[in-house]
Amino acid sequence: MGPSFDDGTSLYNFVVRDGNGVKGMVDSGLTTVPAAYMQPPRERIDKESARKHEQPPIDLSRLDGPEHDEVAVEIVRAAETLGFFQVINHGVPVDLLESLKDTANKFFGLPPEQKAVYRSEVSPTPLVKYGTSFVPEKEAALEWKDYISLQYVNDAEALQHWPIEIRDVALEYLRTSIKMVRKLLEVLMVNLGMKLVDPKIDALIDKKMVNMNFYPTCPNPDLTVGVGRHSDMGTITVLLQDGIGGLYVKIEEDMKFGKKGEWVEIPPTPGALVINVGDMLQVLSNKRYKSAEHRVRTTNTTSRVSIPIFTIPKLTEKIAPLPHLVEKDGIAHYREFMFADYMKNFFGNAHEGKKSLDFAKNVDSS
Repeated sequence: MGPSFDDGTSLYNFVVRDGNGVKGMVDSGLTTVPAAYMQPPRERIDKESARKHEQPPIDLSRLDGPEHDEVAVEIVRAAETLGFFQVINHGVPVDLLESLKDTANKFFGLPPEQKAVYRSEVSPTPLVKYGTSFVPEKEAALEWKDYISLQYVNDAEALQHWPIEIRDVALEYLRTSIKMVRKLLEVLMVNLGMKLVDPKIDALIDKKMVNMNFYPTCPNPDLTVGVGRHSDMGTITVLLQDGIGGLYVKIEEDMKFGKKGEWVEIPPTPGALVINVGDMLQVLSNKRYKSAEHRVRTTNTTSRVSIPIFTIPKLTEKIAPLPHLVEKDGIAHYREFMFADYMKNFFGNAHEGKKSLDFAKNVDSS
């Protein structure tokens, strides 16, 4: 007799503790959404009311030519408004992107016991973590997602510790993407008045993580979320979507393509990567750049994968609004903090919009 998904403890043990994940639950023949995954109405994603974000992707090949300044303006404008944009001609081979999606689907298709060896309680290395939802022990409603997270220290450790089934393609994705991330960060920091040679630019993307996210088919997507409302804690995130879609971003202030508080879908674009601003850039820019709140919808037609790269600062890096911006603005919206403390707070709580940024708020700031 299989586990009872109506019983919260039985479900938690099967999905989380034993490492079967949401996929294991779906593969058992699930036909309804268990109560543990039902989101309160305010958190559910109304697909019909969200418009698609139709901004064309930014062609990054133009950064290396006479149109550099024009493209830089496009990047800055995107970071200052929605905080999300898509890029093409980014330097990551398109066939690698296709291989990544295939590899992720194959990995999550492995027997549960092969994935469960990387659960955080038993993983042979701190660099690899297989899990489900976000912080399941603290969530009122679980997220319909399984994932594997790969921390990068150097090539040698990745080759030694990352799962052999995904290691090579994930490492190549990281290698080819990080050059693009560095270019984007240079554009954004130079716009804030920082010099290209400033060591802080490298310190802001010192650590990297590659995640593979798997969203199994869901009997009723209207009741669940793949990922709840949140902003990313780091500096810049690179995201590969598959062709199914389901990424929604909240508009922070009125603009030509929507009003404050509305949600827009970032539609998948063949060959493109999605870029979004993380919390650290919002802090450093003293709120000029927007670390956008976003979330992911589930689907009842087919499973979905997404593969983000998170670039984050050195754990010991002190983060605060740039002093000349504070002087110009007459107020510091955030206090100084060590990034390790911010990260600990971020992973210590369930997703709740941009509440993670409250940790950094200056009490004197409105």
